[in-house]
Amino acid sequence: MTARRGLVIGLAGGVALMGVSGRVPAQSVDRVWLIGIVPGGPMPPRLFQWNAFRQRMLELGYAEGRNVRYEVRAPAVEGGAFDGLVADLVNAKVDVIVATGNAAIAAARRASQQIPIVMCPTNDPVGAGLFASLARPGGNLTGISIQTSDTAGKQLQLLREWFPKLSRVAFLMNTPVDSKQVDAAQAVALGAGIQLQTLEVAAAADALPGALAAAVKARAEALWVAQTTFTFGNRAQITALALQNRLPSMYALAANADAGGLMSYGPNDTGFYKQAAGFVDKILKGARPADMPVQQPIAFDLVINRKTAKALGLTVPQILLLQVDRVIE
Repeated sequence: MTARRGLVIGLAGGVALMGVSGRVPAQSVDRVWLIGIVPGGPMPPRLFQWNAFRQRMLELGYAEGRNVRYEVRAPAVEGGAFDGLVADLVNAKVDVIVATGNAAIAAARRASQQIPIVMCPTNDPVGAGLFASLARPGGNLTGISIQTSDTAGKQLQLLREWFPKLSRVAFLMNTPVDSKQVDAAQAVALGAGIQLQTLEVAAAADALPGALAAAVKARAEALWVAQTTFTFGNRAQITALALQNRLPSMYALAANADAGGLMSYGPNDTGFYKQAAGFVDKILKGARPADMPVQQPIAFDLVINRKTAKALGLTVPQILLLQVDRVIE
């Protein structure tokens, strides 16, 4: 069995284990739509998000084996190339491509100017040069945009509310660097009087232990992790290293807190996959991506891992308990 086929079966198996059920609205079964899926990295760390996408597709009337089929093409490693994977989907004549992250989306755009592409999601697509306007993206591309730089101030504020004397923070970012995220982090740190140590690591998991050790050596008091496909895919290792090095850690998505990070603040990390299913539904019913404004997340969550707090010898401050959306016990 090839790695690619294993990933396709794995996604289907994940949905079966989830126990998807519910009444499927009546739809014509004359056509079986073919949806291409390109996650931002290997599928296993992202399976729960794509399960949410498929659940929402089912609710909209698209049942596998009846009127929809999914073709998954995922890189074998974090930071893997996407061009060949997307070319496979183009050759398979998929009706829509749903892709995560700038690298996968740019590869899809290079591969086809005709097949509709739904971003699910990407960071700052205008800044990345994917199109000029969120309101009218034009061409064959639309979907969900997350502006991770917009939540930087709130994330640092929450760290400060937990640690009022915080003065040194390590900011973990992989190369190639998302300059907008780094600039936003540096700006809010400067405004708060906090010294920011930027840790730039190559997109390889074996670079992470050395980066965290460097943070400790520089006397960082907390770890702030940039939201990228690489850091998300490697969240289990990053959160474990943060705990091992006794560094309280802040992230953008709740899955990082679920993996053992101290806390996260940012968009709901399955919500935009459900939003993306809505885009696909409209496209299959005849809407043109060029006319569909790009959406941004509508829900933001503060999640705190009390188990990790206890392991670090910390008590969750009352000021944060008043704001928290979910506490992991």
